[in-house]
Amino acid sequence: MKVHLDCFPCFLKQTIIALRYGTREGEMQEQIIKAVLDDIKASDTSRPPAYTTTFIHRRIREMIGYDPFKGIKSEYNRIAMGLYPSLKKIVNNSRDPISTAMRIAIAGNIIDFGIFTSVDIDASIERALNNPLSIDDYPFFKSTIHRGKRVLYLLDNAGEIVFDRVLIETLISHGINVTAVVKGSPIINDCTMDDAIESGLTGICDVIDNGSDCVGTILEFTSSEFMEHFKRADLIISKGQGNFETLQEVKRDKDIFYLFQSKCEVVSKEIGLSLGSMILSRFRS
Repeated sequence: MKVHLDCFPCFLKQTIIALRYGTREGEMQEQIIKAVLDDIKASDTSRPPAYTTTFIHRRIREMIGYDPFKGIKSEYNRIAMGLYPSLKKIVNNSRDPISTAMRIAIAGNIIDFGIFTSVDIDASIERALNNPLSIDDYPFFKSTIHRGKRVLYLLDNAGEIVFDRVLIETLISHGINVTAVVKGSPIINDCTMDDAIESGLTGICDVIDNGSDCVGTILEFTSSEFMEHFKRADLIISKGQGNFETLQEVKRDKDIFYLFQSKCEVVSKEIGLSLGSMILSRFRS
């Protein structure tokens, strides 16, 4: 997908959200907004919006001097870990644990402070467990997952990572080998290795970083180590809207399954669904 007209006010909105987390200094906020306007002006509209968003947040971190989302990330890791026992119980008591864990993982995608300033996690869980998905390729996923020897799970946000842990544990309990992927350094509230440790995921499966600070997974900016894992993977689980934006047109001879909620009008229009749609979609490049 490409940058649309509606992306431009969203770029500025994301900047303001980051500044409110990062600094109360009015002069600094003004300087950063003016600087970011240059990045917005320079947007390559032939590329996914995640490219521009990456450059915007790099500039914000550089000018503030630290990660503005660090505190909110740890807070939502703690909140999600408080929900973990009940989420596990739901999965363990279900008739199809993989299906239920998949829906729980999609529910967790609501935790996105690049877009939202507040979230209703309980409502997202309720909706994911009790309503049909807008795109539901689970039957194909279930038939495919057991054929794959190497599954690469591209994580999305802090807090959400606990919901992904539930799915990853469920897959592992069914004999599936999973390697999880975090970002190489901070970008918005995306998972880094610190979040994998805080969520307990490092004790569950192998966790690597992709060597990148980009929104989504922009392959040209990832490390050679990550690319080896990407190439060798039999199946990829791609979590979140950013990964969907950046990977949907990548030509790879493997199955990619996208798990996310469409949280902006541009993405919703791109896939022909309403805002807030919950999606488990297969993509074979």
